[in-house]
Amino acid sequence: MLIPIFLLMFLIVTNKDRFQKFFSKESLIKLSISNKNMNKTTRNILLFITLILMTIALARPVMNEKEQSFKQEVASIVVAIDVSKSMLATDVYPNRLAFAKQKLLNLIELSKKNALAVTLFGKNSFILSPVTQDFNSLKILVENLNTGLNFDNGSNIFSALETTNKLLKDYKNKNLILLTDGGNNQSYEKEIEYAKQNSINIYTIAIGTKKPAPIKLEDGNFLTKEDGSIITVTLNENIKNLSLSTNGGYIESSNSNDDIKQILADIDAKSSKKELESKKFKTYTELFYYPLAFAIFILFIAFSSLPNLKRRSLKTLLTFFLLANFTQQSKAFEFDFKNIEKANKYYENKDYKNAIKEYEKIAKTPEAKYNLANSYYKNNEYDKALKTYKEVVSSNKELEYKKLHNLGNTYVKLNDLQNAKKMYENALKIKEDKETKENLKKVEEALNKKENKQNKPENQNNKDDKNKEQEQNKDSQKQNKDSQEQKENKQNSNKEQKNKEDKEKESNKNQQINKTQKENLEQTAKEPKKISDLEEKKWLEELQKQKTPVLLKKVETKSEDNSSTPW
Repeated sequence: MLIPIFLLMFLIVTNKDRFQKFFSKESLIKLSISNKNMNKTTRNILLFITLILMTIALARPVMNEKEQSFKQEVASIVVAIDVSKSMLATDVYPNRLAFAKQKLLNLIELSKKNALAVTLFGKNSFILSPVTQDFNSLKILVENLNTGLNFDNGSNIFSALETTNKLLKDYKNKNLILLTDGGNNQSYEKEIEYAKQNSINIYTIAIGTKKPAPIKLEDGNFLTKEDGSIITVTLNENIKNLSLSTNGGYIESSNSNDDIKQILADIDAKSSKKELESKKFKTYTELFYYPLAFAIFILFIAFSSLPNLKRRSLKTLLTFFLLANFTQQSKAFEFDFKNIEKANKYYENKDYKNAIKEYEKIAKTPEAKYNLANSYYKNNEYDKALKTYKEVVSSNKELEYKKLHNLGNTYVKLNDLQNAKKMYENALKIKEDKETKENLKKVEEALNKKENKQNKPENQNNKDDKNKEQEQNKDSQKQNKDSQEQKENKQNSNKEQKNKEDKEKESNKNQQINKTQKENLEQTAKEPKKISDLEEKKWLEELQKQKTPVLLKKVETKSEDNSSTPW
């Protein structure tokens, strides 16, 4: 960037103006008036020096540049969640499995210094994630894990140990945290022996209580035995021996994160940590502010070469403008503050007329307009309140929600229930609120009552019209019969022809009516059914709740769970 700047500077400084081309230096000195300020060439040179210094500042010169390496040591942990049927017991809200899933999410948040792997175990084990420090991705995997998956019945803790040994084969210390209700076994001698052989430290967070609890399935039914009796399960405390015999720890779950913190602290104290790849980064001292400060100083000198009169007049104008603006703003701020305080006091004392007067003086911001609209509403001036609420435009979601909610209330007061319904629905799109929902229900009920009332008299009028038509038809038929009896002998042939023509006309009319009815029915059948905004919102929420599928890798085990209680 400096090369074109130097070239441009050379061309502009060396370029002669028209007077220098036609007059010599001596004659120009005699002709020119003495100028105490800088000449044009000096000012241009100073401006170019400023530009050069700013370019150097943009290049960000540095000194004391050093390259340093950062080494990170982490402890490796495998977290295994029990997904057997007993984990669907409801003694922990909402059930043991969902509670364990939330515990795992909290554990991920708290173990930033460790490397984690996640597995699931029932009759077999499944790998959800290998050892990783990408906690954001791991959190997404856990959140998308469907706890309603139908895993094989059983609780094979030995398979969880085998999977841990495979995942942590390159680590000295192997730590396993079990989120389980204790499994089915009364003794875990085989698991203890395997853990000692492979140096696996087992920590257990016991999920469940000692009170018998039923197992509620996904379909809402309870798990039963062959005789139809409901199965109940309790926390199996025998797993405590497994943890205490393998250099680990045992703790019952709590609603707080104290259980997780204690286990992580123990792992951090006991485990020898593995060093990850060292990351290199550079350190240096920035120097850009020196040329930048010098450039700004020279720039002030270059601009200070204005004529004295203009410079003085500009200075006086600037100082006068700044002082006037400052005093005006300070006074405005002082008066605004006093008006806000007065208006708030009037509003709290339910003196809404005086509150309106004070809020009208300061109704410049969305918040002030909102307060003014509330005062109009409280003073039963609903038309003015409606107009003022509509003038409130803000990016603050909370304020926008309140405005829409109050607009709905105002429309109700003005007996415009359709617009009130729209305002409540728009408010619920921003924020789910109990009071707004109740107001919306009341408005919908009132609208339904109005529609029913309007439909009833219409039906009664239609019935009255039909009765009148039938009576008129009967009278006309009687008259026609009398006339026919009187004129039978004279105009038999004419009557027959007329009757035929009338019948043909009626049949044509009936055919046309039937055709139009059929066409209307076909059009209504073809047209797609429109859904309301609430129904659309409901379906969108259902789509958002749908979880993306998670890949699970099954791990083969040497020991199968053959317990008598497979749940």
